[in-house]
Amino acid sequence: MKREVIIALAIATTLPMLASAKEVSAGAHGAVADSVISRQREMLAENTKGKGFGPQSPRDIDATAGNNSRVFTAAPAPTEMNLCNIHFHKNAEHKGGEFTQYAGNGDGHGFHSGYKYSGKLSASELKPVGHDICPSMHGGLAAGDTIEVHYVLSTAQAEPGPTLASCLTDAINNPQLRVEAQVYVLVNDKQALDFERLAQYRRNNGLYQATNIPSNTGTPVQYAGSTTGPGYNEKGSPFQVSWSVHPHVAKVNIESVGKWCKGNVFNEDHAHGVRNLITNLDLLSNITTGTL
Repeated sequence: MKREVIIALAIATTLPMLASAKEVSAGAHGAVADSVISRQREMLAENTKGKGFGPQSPRDIDATAGNNSRVFTAAPAPTEMNLCNIHFHKNAEHKGGEFTQYAGNGDGHGFHSGYKYSGKLSASELKPVGHDICPSMHGGLAAGDTIEVHYVLSTAQAEPGPTLASCLTDAINNPQLRVEAQVYVLVNDKQALDFERLAQYRRNNGLYQATNIPSNTGTPVQYAGSTTGPGYNEKGSPFQVSWSVHPHVAKVNIESVGKWCKGNVFNEDHAHGVRNLITNLDLLSNITTGTL
């Protein structure tokens, strides 16, 4: 199959993972009723029941229970895979650790929902920067905001680039996928972590590697899941992903995020929406201790 066909198919089927800012009409910032989210959960259950879908994401990483028995081989360690994409969601998609404060139902399409950093920030850290940071039709970023960054890795001979299509190649269009997820809180502090540095990568032993993912944000919770994004609120994701979600939050200089949004190899210029937290045990794997 030609690479153009593979990429076209990948983009068509995985845009929900990287939810485009065009998915919801401009100005839809009011929070929807609980009944809207409940109905989406009901539709997800109906559309996946008995169809063989594997475990889904995101989830509460502090809750280990899950009844989904669909088995797939865990992806290799990150050091044995290629970094193929980096993107981020406004508010954490996962819940747990230091990000347990619910942001609200949002617009029903993944924006203004998710989970926020549950810790305290100083007045100086929360001081407005006075200009747009990663603006989009759903609003930009502000000091105090939480983001969940996904460092996506592939077993294919892939190179870093835009969307999940970068994780596929002509030779392998069904690679094993792993996501290293790190939650950050944005602060107005030049001494905080530099996002451009956090997103750096280099080739090591023939493999593209993210070199600066924090190593002091707790032991990652590892589990079997899927791709995410609000496009999957009412249907199952067919993609299998080995997840590693760090439970602690790191502070990042918001100005450095804005700078990264103005130009990067991933063509990322705004925050993506979040998928509803998966609570249906039939769509969750059982989390066991140890390496996945």
